[in-house]
Formats: sequence, C-alpha cells, structure tokens
Amino acid sequence: MSFGQNVAATKIELFKYKKSTQIAVMVQQILDDKRKVLLKNIEEMIQEASKARGGIWDPLQDIYKSVNEAYLALGTNTVDSVAESTPPVMEVDVHVRRVVDVKIPALTVTEKDTKSMPYGFADTNSSIDRAAKQIKELMPKICKAAEYENSIFSLAKALEKTQKLLNALENVIIPQYKDNIRFILSTLEEREREEFAKLKKVKAKMESR
Repeated sequence: MSFGQNVAATKIELFKYKKSTQIAVMVQQILDDKRKVLLKNIEEMIQEASKARGGIWDPLQDIYKSVNEAYLALGTNTVDSVAESTPPVMEVDVHVRRVVDVKIPALTVTEKDTKSMPYGFADTNSSIDRAAKQIKELMPKICKAAEYENSIFSLAKALEKTQKLLNALENVIIPQYKDNIRFILSTLEEREREEFAKLKKVKAKMESR
C-alpha cells in the first residue's frame, strides 16, 4: 500500500489501513524478538571469541619463536623445503548452521595422522618438531576463534538489517498508517455530520408544509 496525502476516505480504505496496521504491528513484534535473540547471541559469541583469542596469542608466540629458531639453525631454504614437501596432516571441514535464520559456517578440524611427524628427521631439528606439534595443537583453537569472529560479523549484519526494518516500521510505516486512519475517520465523521444536518433541514422543510 503506497503512502501519500491522496488517501481515499472510504470505509473500504479504512478497513485496509486498519488491517495493514495490525499486520505491521505483528511484524514489528516478530522483528523485535529477532533483534533481541540476535543481540543475545552476539553478546555470547563475543565472550566466547574473547576466550578463544586469549588462548591463542601465547602459543602463537611460542610457535613463532620455534620457527625463527629453525630458520636460524637450518637456513631458509631447508625450512621452506620441509614446509613445501610436508603433506597435510589436518583437514578443516565446514558445515553450516543457522542462528535466527542466519547462516553461520562451523569449522571442524580433524587429523589424518597423529602418530608420526609427516617428514624425515635428517634435515630437521627439535625447533621444527616443536613448531609442528604446537601448530597441530593450536589449529582447532584458531579455527574456533575464526568461527566465532565470522559468526559475530554475520549476526551483526543481520542485526543491522533487522534494526533498519524496525526503524522503518516504528518511525514511518505504522505512524503513516495511523495518520491515514485518523484522516479517514475524521473525514467520515465530518460527512456523517453534514448528512445529518441535511436530513434535519429536509425534515424541517417537510414538517413546515
């Protein structure tokens, strides 16, 4: 239904605007409930993301230290060669879950082989071994932190969209509907008074004859 000053002051239009107002109020309540759920989930995920990030930085510093020691001891070419020739031993599976109709990717890390290192020991040292082990242990936490960060971003976008729709309903659509209803009611009441006045005049003329 379009907005504007050219509102037909009829009972049919009055019924349409009243019905539209009821529907708009229902949608407003649904969106407000959605907004509250989104906010709750965002707050919870921010807390979880903060915990996840907190458990990453110190181990990452240790990994950087181990890798740096390996570069210094073995040289760039050797470390790069080991990295390039090492087959992947971890897989990251992605599946989608929904939070209030918002699609959120969930990450699952699995290990292909946890019994042995995926490279030979001839050209490596303890620094590489330590870094490889630390990375395997830290990877699930990194993926979980990334999952939370992405979830927060997706939910925040949905929240922004929901809030815009709520603002439009609360500040534009519903007030406009109500203004139109008041205009139609006022116009219809004025017409009824005019018709009543006309009938009184007609009745007075008939009685005077």
